[in-house]
Amino acid sequence: MKLIAYTDGACSGNPGPGGWGALLVASRDGAVVRERELKGGEAETTNNRMELLAAINALEALERPSALTVVTDSAYVKGGITAWLHGWKRNGWRTSTRKPVKNEDLWKRLDAAQARHTVIWEWVKGHAGHPENERADALARAGMAPFKPKSPKAAKS
Repeated sequence: MKLIAYTDGACSGNPGPGGWGALLVASRDGAVVRERELKGGEAETTNNRMELLAAINALEALERPSALTVVTDSAYVKGGITAWLHGWKRNGWRTSTRKPVKNEDLWKRLDAAQARHTVIWEWVKGHAGHPENERADALARAGMAPFKPKSPKAAKS
């Protein structure tokens, strides 16, 4: 069984209302066996926080330790989890310039969520027609929808 989580975040304004989405796909011999869609959002957030929450929620949704690939269009998430995290932890959650790591709370949560699993991280170019990435993007926008201000109705004359 092959398991892939496609994740994406969205924000309307940065900061502003945001959403995250994840599409979990289990396949065997190239055929999809099961799919699961996840989404959520917040009223006031940033795009990077939503990208992180997409990956976190995908990993936390798995009931047992699994081997999987997480596909993200966020260079921030992929770079952070594969290249920068070890140094941040070693430096007491400080960057190489000794500044506090932004979104430390979510990086710690992502680190804990991935620790249960064997994860391969892949980056894919966003908004480039990748079908599963587009679905994750649609889920992120749907997760954001309840938090976006409603446009005022046109006044009747």
